[in-house]
Amino acid sequence: MVRLSALLRTKRVREARDEARKEIDEYKAQKEAEFKKFESEHTQGNKAAEEEANREAAAKIKEIQAAGKKSQDKVVKDLLAAVLTANPVAPSKA
Repeated sequence: MVRLSALLRTKRVREARDEARKEIDEYKAQKEAEFKKFESEHTQGNKAAEEEANREAAAKIKEIQAAGKKSQDKVVKDLLAAVLTANPVAPSKA
């Protein structure tokens, strides 16, 4: 009789453990679904901000490139003049 009650108790403990594991898995799945929903709702705002920043950056890059092309010839001439023109300076006694 004692052995039978021990077996029944062991069986109930296993069933309780299995049921608890099942509840934990269901709760975990529910929370993961909630998190994914939250994440998808809030990343859309970030995507819009990122796209706006990319558009602004592209516009600035085009503006900088246009300014560079506009004065490119003058810059090249000035650089060549600075490199090719010799301005000898006598050393001073310090």
